[in-house]
Amino acid sequence: MLTLQQQIQDAAELIQQARRIVALTGAGISTESGIPDFRSPGSIWQRQPPVSYHEFLNNSQARLRYWQTRRNLSARVAAARPNAAHRALVELEYKQMLLGVITQNFDGLHQDAGHPPEHVIELHGTSHFAACTLCGVRSSMQELQQRIDAGEVDPRCSVCGGFLKSATILFGQRLPEAELTRAKTLSAECDLFLVVGSSLKVTPAARLPRLALEHDVPLIIINLQPTPLDDYADVVIHEKAGLVLPPLVAMV
Repeated sequence: MLTLQQQIQDAAELIQQARRIVALTGAGISTESGIPDFRSPGSIWQRQPPVSYHEFLNNSQARLRYWQTRRNLSARVAAARPNAAHRALVELEYKQMLLGVITQNFDGLHQDAGHPPEHVIELHGTSHFAACTLCGVRSSMQELQQRIDAGEVDPRCSVCGGFLKSATILFGQRLPEAELTRAKTLSAECDLFLVVGSSLKVTPAARLPRLALEHDVPLIIINLQPTPLDDYADVVIHEKAGLVLPPLVAMV
């Protein structure tokens, strides 16, 4: 069995040969910044399952539950800062080896770490803005949260009267088509696909590394738990991203 150092060395050798790397990041990179994920033992989502998009649109009590849960989570997201793994990906971009970052996270930590916003594809939306579920217009999430905190229980859009929520994707809600198309394009154009902190169990994001594999592109997976694509990857490292990415990027 290879040591962690040997695994990092193998991954570094692959990265050294690449010039168009795409990184797909999931909750595992943000947990190290204090943001809980959906599947870990003790997760707030296991104690109180998240509201689905259908529930949000059709049930006022579900919308109330959504805002109560979001109040608890928003404080943790606001306090979170980029960690060593986020900064290592920025360093990879400084080395002009990174085509872009595709993320399943909504926390904005990749941009906070230094990635240009146009180089980050947020498949599951962003918690930094509010959005109307009817007309799609975006507004200040901070102002909307203030309305909620002041006692407004079911906020509506001032433009069309639709329900307002964070501009994040709920279960059952379609992903933004433009972002998904960009993600598929990058996945097909890259010469190395790097998975960081994703279980690869949530579609359509989980299909993206398969696009790279179809083009015979090397696949590196860094995730604490096994994923469905481990057997197809060139290098698999079951360890924290913050422990692996900094020395890995330093070697290339």
